[in-house]
Amino acid sequence: MVQLHNRPGVDEAPGAQASGAQPPGAQAPGGVRSKGLDGNSVGLLGNAVIGVSTVAPVYCLTTTLGTTVAAVGLRMPALFLAGFLPMMLVAFAYRELNKAIPDSGTSFTWTVKAFGPKVGWMCGWGLVIATIIVLSNLAGVATEYLYLLLGEITRSDSVAALNGNRLVHVATCLALIAVATMISYRGMTATKGVQYALVGLQLAVLGLFGVMAIVKSTGHGAAGSLHFSWSWLDPFQASSFTSFVAGLSLSLFMYWGWDACLSANEETGGSEKTPGRAAMLAMAVLVGSYLFTAVAVQMYAGIGSTGTGLGNPETSSNVLAVLAGPVMGAGLGVLLFVAVLASASASLQTTFIPVSRTVLAMSVYEALPASFTTVNERYRTPGRAIVTAGVGTGAFYTVMTLVSSHVLADTIAALTLMICFYYSLTAFACAWYFRRDLRNSVRDALLKCVFPLLGGLTLAAIFGKSLVDMADPAYGSGSSVFGVGSVFVVGAGLLALGLVVMAVMMRRSPAFFRGEVLTRDTPALVIPD
Repeated sequence: MVQLHNRPGVDEAPGAQASGAQPPGAQAPGGVRSKGLDGNSVGLLGNAVIGVSTVAPVYCLTTTLGTTVAAVGLRMPALFLAGFLPMMLVAFAYRELNKAIPDSGTSFTWTVKAFGPKVGWMCGWGLVIATIIVLSNLAGVATEYLYLLLGEITRSDSVAALNGNRLVHVATCLALIAVATMISYRGMTATKGVQYALVGLQLAVLGLFGVMAIVKSTGHGAAGSLHFSWSWLDPFQASSFTSFVAGLSLSLFMYWGWDACLSANEETGGSEKTPGRAAMLAMAVLVGSYLFTAVAVQMYAGIGSTGTGLGNPETSSNVLAVLAGPVMGAGLGVLLFVAVLASASASLQTTFIPVSRTVLAMSVYEALPASFTTVNERYRTPGRAIVTAGVGTGAFYTVMTLVSSHVLADTIAALTLMICFYYSLTAFACAWYFRRDLRNSVRDALLKCVFPLLGGLTLAAIFGKSLVDMADPAYGSGSSVFGVGSVFVVGAGLLALGLVVMAVMMRRSPAFFRGEVLTRDTPALVIPD
């Protein structure tokens, strides 16, 4: 039984009359149900900002620039562009599906409609697990940069070293997770206000950093400074297919999270079209920022394996911290630490949106326990789902940190599997769901079928190649289980755990898995005049 808790005396979500939304819990044709969320609480710009924030561009750059150079050398900017292409193809799938079914369950709901309850359930599981992994990592990065920033401000190495104290680190992480949970709990209006400031700050600092890096590279830059070459944008010059896939996997991680725009569709004005437009806008901002910064740092620092070179293995996991002082100077360099901290903190908050809305939708459709259908009466947010995600993230990070830092690193490395898994399923769902529209027009054929199918096939291929590569014990932390790489064990194990949980839910909620709650269907064929 769905348990939607709403304001006393309120029968419809705000904006229901304007947007055509139904009363909370109402059921539309095909089994689609409203969730009682706060409709029309965010617009196009706010939704796009949430998408950019969830991706955390400055955080992604500082952790990925060096590792991508290690994989593909000078083709690092090209791989950022190559990673954008399948993501854009999948974004078309999200946009078209959202027009037809603007549901906060997004990938879960859409794959159920296309392929049935079991495939849809596993797709939702992939999204939830990927989000929990990222939330825990974001909390760790935010903590690291908090103490780095405090150390820079106080000029104290002992303050910066507090991050290395495991007890202090975990306690700070838990505090940051609690704050992010509280802000997300208070609704989209509170989330949007914080995000404007944090996203604006990080993009402004990133732009200033890039300009200063280019200017210094043409004057008295670092020892390895390079002149720009258009060949940097050619992904086909990668040294091998394996290195290309490794670099592409990293670039996919850098774009992951834009679908938060779609998860907020039931809370966005013009829920059928605005979220899709916001996702496209967010993607444009991201690819522009990434290419500009990648070219700028490569011109300034080069790809050498010593000093400030991007190929230095000792600094590859935190490139911007190393380049902050040399590029911007001691005074302005602090701003880059602030930007990374803002990026991780902002993403930590907004990443609660997709996981909580997916869990809410899965419970509303009886695919998860009914307790998660609780919507806070005051803020109109999925309170139980948000708090559970926060507690789960804190518990996951604490256990992984205290048990083994290698396991935590391998869990993050396995994230590519989760991303490719649920994105490719969603893309295939779009192509299959709209297959009868293939002959309607060139526009429908490309945007509803061909582009999503190409994006899905690309991500599925990366998923398969990554599985093979991750089985090698040398992948990730270099640890193994019975001769199999631990990254493979973690990634495959988390997906297998989803099958176990689904089996339990099949016994508890047989109606959903019989297709009686959310029905599988295809739009009626429309023949244009």
